[in-house]
Amino acid sequence: MTVGTETGRHLGEAQPSNDGTGGKQEALGHGEDPGHGEDRAGQEERGNQEEREDWGELVAAALLGAERRRPPGGSVTALLDAAATGTVRRRAGVRPAVPGQRPAPAPADERPPLPGAAARRLAALLADRAPGGTSASGRRGAGPDLGELLPQWLTEANAHGYRAPTALLPALLDAARARTDLRAETLAFAGPRALWLARYNADWKFALRDGVRRRAPDGGPDETERVWQEGLFAERVALLTTVRRRDPDAATALLASTWQTERAEDRLMFLDSLREGLHSSDEPFLERALADRSRTVRATAAELLAALPGSALAARMADRARGCVAPDPTGGDVIAVTAPSTCDADMQRDGIVPKPPSGRGERAWWLCQLVESAPLEVWGEQLGGATPAEIVALPVADGWRDDLHAAWCGAAVRQRNALWARALIGEPTEPFAEGPGDPAKLLSVLPEEERGVWAARFVAAHGLSEAFRVLGMCGVPWPLPLGRAVVDALEIARDAGSYPWSFSGVMGLAERCLDPSDTERLAPLAAVPDEKEGESPGAGAYWAESFQRLLATLRLRAVMLAELRNEVPDVEMPDVEMPDVEMPDSEPDGEPHREPEASGPAG
Repeated sequence: MTVGTETGRHLGEAQPSNDGTGGKQEALGHGEDPGHGEDRAGQEERGNQEEREDWGELVAAALLGAERRRPPGGSVTALLDAAATGTVRRRAGVRPAVPGQRPAPAPADERPPLPGAAARRLAALLADRAPGGTSASGRRGAGPDLGELLPQWLTEANAHGYRAPTALLPALLDAARARTDLRAETLAFAGPRALWLARYNADWKFALRDGVRRRAPDGGPDETERVWQEGLFAERVALLTTVRRRDPDAATALLASTWQTERAEDRLMFLDSLREGLHSSDEPFLERALADRSRTVRATAAELLAALPGSALAARMADRARGCVAPDPTGGDVIAVTAPSTCDADMQRDGIVPKPPSGRGERAWWLCQLVESAPLEVWGEQLGGATPAEIVALPVADGWRDDLHAAWCGAAVRQRNALWARALIGEPTEPFAEGPGDPAKLLSVLPEEERGVWAARFVAAHGLSEAFRVLGMCGVPWPLPLGRAVVDALEIARDAGSYPWSFSGVMGLAERCLDPSDTERLAPLAAVPDEKEGESPGAGAYWAESFQRLLATLRLRAVMLAELRNEVPDVEMPDVEMPDVEMPDSEPDGEPHREPEASGPAG
């Protein structure tokens, strides 16, 4: 028998030899020359090579298919039998893996859990299962876009202090990975468990980078020094931000201790953290930074110093600006402008960029930078004690008005001066193109309530064609007067025969920003109007669909807010398909369901 023959041969290989050669000859086989034999390692290597070639042949045959290439063994059955045998052989030869250390349990999150309805709503938003979907052509249907409601939902959930359901942490991290605008609110909502989970998935490494910046480092002075000297960049940024809020001078001293050894890009990021709590005590450090070898660092230091009205740089800029802008010496209420003729080394040290952008004259470029960096309080003294509104109304000689007013706009935004912003932005009824600067930036300086009133009057006067950036500066939800002005403008555009996609940006803002309490006033707009003679074909039906989507979104937002307040909704629940995710409900006694502590990954 074969088995017996093989057994006898192997037994013969193990027999000892008295002359020291017979055993070796027997082990090599009958009649083989010892000089041409192979040692055991060579035989094993040759066998492994043959096995790899055989396995590669099987794989190639399986991929190509029996119709294109004759499989080994002559049939598909023989191929599968050989593959099964080869698979067992390969698996049997695998060495067992070294067991890893069991991960520590996830940290506890003591915040209260979401109400059951709100948790199920979050699952639907993450799944983005809108009840209308999109058509075959890619056009949106009449259902709300759930993905666009997720940012607002996260903001409200964080305002209530809820913790994220453990089962939805992976979906939350995936959503934040895909959309950077969600990261801050998502990481705040997901909490420490998201950072623990992110260590086990390279796709979520952004959470470790962004999340560590939001964690306040613990420990005393020794721990602070250790993290500053040895920590990762994100940890050092978080440390500097935390120390800055607690003790601004200590944060500046910490930064100064290693300033000369930091990389240029890191110096820029660290310097930017001084914007919060900027104080006159920061001036000596910022003055030294004006001599930095990096141009962007120098420019940032100059910008910060210009924001300190009492700084030496602000005083130097004020002196230069006074020499450029003054009352007309010939008399009359006219502002005379003499732009700088050179940009000397001292000006460049103070942050003036000598080379203008393409299409801009050098002297106008230098003038604007000087005026923008000078304290706005200078101009009341320089121009006879006039108020900002009176100064802005004065004529400017020799065609310098636009450049001078643009520089004042930049100064008002940089110095957050509402008086000057109010004077420069003017009346919302004025033509948009004649404004002195970007109304959206100036609007951001005004109080929120005033922003809404100005924007409502702007929309009423000019419609929606220029309103998108202005509306983006208003708080959410929009004040009722602003919301109604936007809806009235949309209705006017519909009646004029325009197509709704010309206003898709404003319509998207309205879905997110209109006050849900004003929802039912929009209901008549969702009906399909009768087509008028000369109207664009189908425009009425498209507008009706857009208003239906707006109405459905506002109703859904009202429900979302009620769910987060754990209240019974007082509006009809939209028919939204929910994903098949089991979420914890409240216990019968009214106590919230406590989720079990998360453990390490399986295996």
